[in-house]
Amino acid sequence: MPAELSRLDLLESEAVHLIREVVAEFDRPALLFSGGKDSAVLLRLAEKALAPAPIPFPVLHVDTGHNFEEVLHFRDRRAAELGVRLVVASVQDSIDAGRVAEPTGSRNRAQTTTLLDAIAEHRFDALFGGARRDEERARAKERMLSFRDAFGQWDPRNQRPELWNLYNGMIHPGENVRAFPLSNWTERDVWAYVEREGVELPSLYFAHNRKVFERDGMLLADNPFLPRDPGEQLVERSVRFRTVGDMTCTGAVPSTATTVSEVIAEIAATRVSERGQTRADDRTSAAAMEDRKREGYF
Repeated sequence: MPAELSRLDLLESEAVHLIREVVAEFDRPALLFSGGKDSAVLLRLAEKALAPAPIPFPVLHVDTGHNFEEVLHFRDRRAAELGVRLVVASVQDSIDAGRVAEPTGSRNRAQTTTLLDAIAEHRFDALFGGARRDEERARAKERMLSFRDAFGQWDPRNQRPELWNLYNGMIHPGENVRAFPLSNWTERDVWAYVEREGVELPSLYFAHNRKVFERDGMLLADNPFLPRDPGEQLVERSVRFRTVGDMTCTGAVPSTATTVSEVIAEIAATRVSERGQTRADDRTSAAAMEDRKREGYF
């Protein structure tokens, strides 16, 4: 009898199938690559899906200008190593051009306009993203091939059935889709795949000493973009980051995990999702993510 496939094998097979379908059906796909763990795994899956050919599409990063330096260096190096074209869409450029106003605090919501402008400029018709359904309730509503209208907007009531892993890629000019090959993965699955495949990640995903301060129950990194309020004391702690985003809204967690296996053990013991524990921008309201997705967010 044939050997039974493991959970990771099944998840990988599903992701590879979707990547190949999108490449076959769409003319100008791109892969959203922030340098975070999910996009690093997504890039590895794209390598496997299309080997021995090189990855034929660019990687796109919507840069808030408030990112961790470790992540930006990792992003640039991985793109160069794989020989893929890196397209950087800058929120600062959008602000300078008057496309968006300078927000107070996090620039994450301002990414939407920058993303939609980049899609229009480069005529992307499909974007691979690393979103997972276990992260947040709005993302749990997403199809693996998520339809976006000519304004880049997402309507959860206007999505297509995906019976038997069959995907409808029909779109009109100006419309696009977001493809989420990691939809059915969990945070633990991502880390198990990182361990199995030897996927390299930025160093801030592992425990290190960093100056942080506490705000609203979160440990935020000392950074020039977020002034501390009176009484917010700067302390040095051993921390790591479960997710990566704008420095102004991405919190760290106390940790001593310096290896992938130690990180997996920490994840197994937690009962809070990474976004629920470490992303301030998702705490503004119960529907914060869904509101942003309706506007065209990732």
